[in-house]
Amino acid sequence: MSVIKSFSVGNGDMFYIKHESDNFTIIDCNMDDTNKERIVSEIQEAKKDKGMRRFISTHPDKDHLTGLKYLDEQIGLWNFYCVKNEATKNEDFEDFDYYCELRDGDIHYYIYKNCERKWMNKSDKNDADDHGSAGINCLWPVENNENFKNALTLAKNGEAFNNLSPIITYSLNNGVKIMWMGDIEKNFIEDIKSEVDWSEIDILFAPHHGRDSGKVPSDVLKKLNPSLIIIGEAPSKHINYYTGYNTITQNSAGDIVFVCEAGWVHIYISSESYNYDKSFLINKMKKNDLYGNYIGSLETKEK
Repeated sequence: MSVIKSFSVGNGDMFYIKHESDNFTIIDCNMDDTNKERIVSEIQEAKKDKGMRRFISTHPDKDHLTGLKYLDEQIGLWNFYCVKNEATKNEDFEDFDYYCELRDGDIHYYIYKNCERKWMNKSDKNDADDHGSAGINCLWPVENNENFKNALTLAKNGEAFNNLSPIITYSLNNGVKIMWMGDIEKNFIEDIKSEVDWSEIDILFAPHHGRDSGKVPSDVLKKLNPSLIIIGEAPSKHINYYTGYNTITQNSAGDIVFVCEAGWVHIYISSESYNYDKSFLINKMKKNDLYGNYIGSLETKEK
C-alpha cells in the first residue's frame, strides 16, 4: 500500500508519496506561516519509518518553492531532484536562493527522460541498504531538444520558468499510475509531444493548477486516457474543467489523499461539503478518519 497526499495550499502545489517500498517523496513546496508547522508535522509523522527520502522540484517559481528552506531545516531532504538549469531571478527571494544552493550543491540529482537511479526506479537486492524502487519515472525533458533549450535560456535570463517542468509518473505494482507535469504550458506541450512516450494513466494532476494555459492537448489526453483529473487551485476564471473527463477540483475539495493498493485507489478529501459527481467512484466502505472524508474508490487499469 502507498499513500499520496495533495495539500491544499492555495495557488500552488505540494505533494508527498509514502511509498510501498522504503521510500518517501515530496514534490514541490508552498508553505507559509499559517500552515508550515502543521504540514511539516504531518510529513515528519508520515516519513518516520522510511529510510530513503527525496524532494522533487518541478520548477523554481514561488508557488512551488515557498517554505523550502524551512522544510529542509526541519526534516532534512537528503536528495534534491530537479532538471539541470541555471535559472536566475531579479528579486529578493530567500527560498529561490536556497533552491540554487541545493540545485548546485552535493545532494542534487538532475532528472531527464528515461533516467535511472537507485532508489528512484531501481532496486538492488545485493545492496545491504536496499530501499527498493520508488516507482518514479521521468518522461521529459529531452535535454538536447531545441524547445527545452529555449526554456532553459528564458529561465537563465530570469524571464520564465514554467517550461522547465519535468513530466514524471509514479506507479504502484499492480496498481495506480499517476502523472505530474508541474506548470508546463499548453503550447509547449504541443511543441514537444512527439518526444514524450504517452501511455495510459489512472490519475492526472492537471498542469499549471488546472489553468487553461496548461490545458493538455486533446490528442495527448486521448493517449493518456486518465480515469480521473485533479484540477488545482487556480482562480476559477482561469480554470479549464476538462469537460468529458472525471474530475475533482481542489479549490472545493481541500486536501486530497489517495490510499493506493493493488487494483484500487481509495480517495479522501478534507472538505465536508464538497458537491461532486462521484458516479465514477465505487463505495468500498473504506471510511478512515486518519485520511479525511471518504468519497469512494477508483478501480485502476493495472490489476
